[in-house]
Parts: sequence; C-alpha cells; structure tokens
Amino acid sequence: MSVYLDNAASTALVPQARAAVTDAWRLPGNPMSLHGAGRQARRLLEESRETIARCVGARPSEVIFTSGGTEADNLAVKGIYRARRAADDRCRRIVISAVEHHAVLDPAQYLADREGAELVLLPVDAAGRVSVEALRHELSEHAGEVAVVSVMWANNEVGTVQPIAEIAALGADYGVPVHSDAISAVGHLPVDFAASGLSALSLAAHKFGGPTGAGALLLGRDVSVAPLLHGGGHERDVRSGTQDVAGAAGMAAALDHAVRSIDQHTAHLLGLRERLLRGLGELGGITVNSQPDGLPGIVHATFDHCEGDALLMLLDARGVECSTGSACTAGVASASHVLLAMGLDRAAARGSLRFSMGPDNTDADIEYLLSVLDEVLDRARAAGMSSRAAVL
Repeated sequence: MSVYLDNAASTALVPQARAAVTDAWRLPGNPMSLHGAGRQARRLLEESRETIARCVGARPSEVIFTSGGTEADNLAVKGIYRARRAADDRCRRIVISAVEHHAVLDPAQYLADREGAELVLLPVDAAGRVSVEALRHELSEHAGEVAVVSVMWANNEVGTVQPIAEIAALGADYGVPVHSDAISAVGHLPVDFAASGLSALSLAAHKFGGPTGAGALLLGRDVSVAPLLHGGGHERDVRSGTQDVAGAAGMAAALDHAVRSIDQHTAHLLGLRERLLRGLGELGGITVNSQPDGLPGIVHATFDHCEGDALLMLLDARGVECSTGSACTAGVASASHVLLAMGLDRAAARGSLRFSMGPDNTDADIEYLLSVLDEVLDRARAAGMSSRAAVL
C-alpha cells in the first residue's frame, strides 16, 4: 500500500487543471503577438488572471504571473526593498518572522549580506505565532527605516496561521508595505487580498492541485517594486518574460476548484486530522506541535528518542510518504529553524515529522499509517539507542 502524506510539499494535479493545461498547450500563439493565435493566447491568459483575482479577492491588474512561489517571494522582498531604498536611503531594515520559509528568509539574508540591509527577525511563541507587539515596537522605533515587512500567512511546517490582518494594519499605520508568503494558505484557507490590507502576497499553483512552475505575486497598484528581470516589460513591467499561458490556465482552474470546494475539503481534512491525533495519543511518547486552529491538513509531531530521518525512511519502506520538516545542507541533517524558533531543543526538532493530508487522502490511509507506526517507532528508537551506545 502507498500512502502520500506530503501534500504540504506538493499536491497531485487535479483533473480540472490537467484539462486546462492540455487545452492551452494546443495553442501556438505568444500572448504578446498581435495576430489571431497571439490574441487567442492573450485572451486565455487574461481570463486566467481574472479567475485567480476573483478567487483571492484581488483585482486582475494586481495579479503578476511568476514561475512559482520562490520567484514571487524574491520579487516581493528584493523588489520592494530596492524600490523603497532607492526612494529613501534610510529604508534599510527588512522585518520578517523567525519562521519564514527559506524563499523569504534567504533573499532577506542575501540583501543583508550583499546590499547593506539590516535584517530583523520577529520572535514567535511556542505555537509558532508571531509577536505582534514585537512588530509594533519595531515600527514605532524604526518606521522611517523599515523598507518592508514579510510574514507568512500560514506556516508550511507546523501549520500555524498568523494574524495577518493585524500585521498589515500595523504596516499601514506606519506607512510600511507588508508582504505575506501565503503559499501554504491559498486554496486551503479563505484568503482575501483586498480585505487583508496587504501590499503584496505570494501564491504557488502546485500547493492546491495546479501545475509546478506556476505562481503569482499579488501586488497592490500603489506598491513600487524594482523588477528582478528586465526585458520586454511584461506583467506591468514588473516581471519580464513570455508568460506561461498553460501554467496560468492550470493554476486558475486548480484554484477555482479549490476555492469552490474549500468547505467540503476542510471538513474532510479535519476528520482525518482528528483520527490521526487520536491514534498518536494512544501510542504515547509523542508531542503534537501543530495547533487546532492551524491549517486543517497538517499534523506535526515530535517523537521521543527518535531521529526524524530514520522515521522517514522506515515509513517510506512501509509505503508511507511524509516529511521530516527539517532541512538538509550538504547532506548533513540540521534541525528546522521553525522548530528552534518555537523553543524546541535540537534533539526534539530533529525527531519530528510532518504529516500533511489532502482531499484525496482517506480514512484507510490514516488507519494504515497508525497500523505501521508503532513498529516503526520501536525500530527507530532501538536504532537511536544503538547509535548512542556506539558513540559512548
């Protein structure tokens, strides 16, 4: 039996998106060309833009197509920082949460290392929730120096949902643009760009049943951004490059389906999550790190006296695919910066797994996971004790 429980990493292409991509691939035209084929491609591109805008409470003109979430995050962080600093050299501070995805954390660090930015990390509590008071203090002390604030809508590892409206309101009070990496939230939670008060928001198609390599940055019309790519002046002169019409069409179809089905999918995922949590509680020696009010499809847990990588491989051998929630650099496993920021020690952080469920998962999937987990834990703990004994 094969059970896929890594939907937070990537989801299967839904039939609606597959059909949209396939149909678009049949079109030969460049959407910037003036002939009939070009106009047909352009029409499909703009219809896709309108669908995406409708699904996330934005204007079509605010949807900037990108190659995915990482590019959208980089465009927001680097682009807004550079535009703000060009307008006022005092604007050098970049304020992000300590639990951001590396697609935000790394470009912010790049700007600090290469372009004189001052990086400020907002602390989080034990649930991974950002301190709004810390942001308030930062803005009250340095409002004239802050170029951009970036706080994710929902955390990709533990599923914690951030108080985005409150954060965006603070930014507006102090005249500072606020961006949110909403890549884990769009299609899974109600997201309304206009109502949020954000200046910019990133999304990626493969997180909600769309194709990989397709994403978007929602960008307010009054927000200045220095482009990362220069060329033909596509996408409001913010993101040059011939648009991927098929990717946009697939993303629009997947998002439309996800938004229309969100209540049904949420109820289904909450039922699966509750069954998994009950089963984990019966096993013992497990601490759940995800919150009841977080993303409905994520259960993140720490397993006492286990290495997450060992658990991952043992489960994979039994047909269960999940994630450790940790990063690997040069082949050496390291503890997740998200878990460390939440106050977990390195041993606990390295002994954690993320199970992320999608609409296609069933009760049978959860039952199978629980049926093999007890044995897997015994083997992982035995391996861990053997390793420690060998070291001693």
